[in-house]
Amino acid sequence: MMKAKQHTMKQLFLVIMSALFFSASQAQSKQETAVANAVEQLRQAMIDPTEAKLSRLVMPELSYGHSGGKLEDKATFIQTLVSGKSDFVTIDLLDQTITVVGKTAIVRHLLKATTNDGGNPGQVQLRILLVWQKTKAGWQLLARQAVKVS
Repeated sequence: MMKAKQHTMKQLFLVIMSALFFSASQAQSKQETAVANAVEQLRQAMIDPTEAKLSRLVMPELSYGHSGGKLEDKATFIQTLVSGKSDFVTIDLLDQTITVVGKTAIVRHLLKATTNDGGNPGQVQLRILLVWQKTKAGWQLLARQAVKVS
């Protein structure tokens, strides 16, 4: 009888642990999905930029690093896109990974894009690191750094 009770307790313990693990992984998946949605909204806003769309997606403290070393703040980042100085015709994001730690998310991906900066057609291929922060307004971009891929 004692062995049966111990066996039942072990089964109950395993069920509880499985449920806790499943709920924790579900919560993580929901956060990762929310971040992926924010990344997609940013991708679309960079192709068809408006000040309102971009402003909602990035934090006032934005640090936006280009592959050539140029740094932009929020105002410069938005103005560069809205003015067409930086013009993304297409953007494809590949090999994306998302890691959520509390209210911070780290996103890495390969960006392949067709550009038309200042009327000059081009192609870019960059490795991107994005840092997102969860705010009252949702997930917002805090920092971005690009590195050229040869």
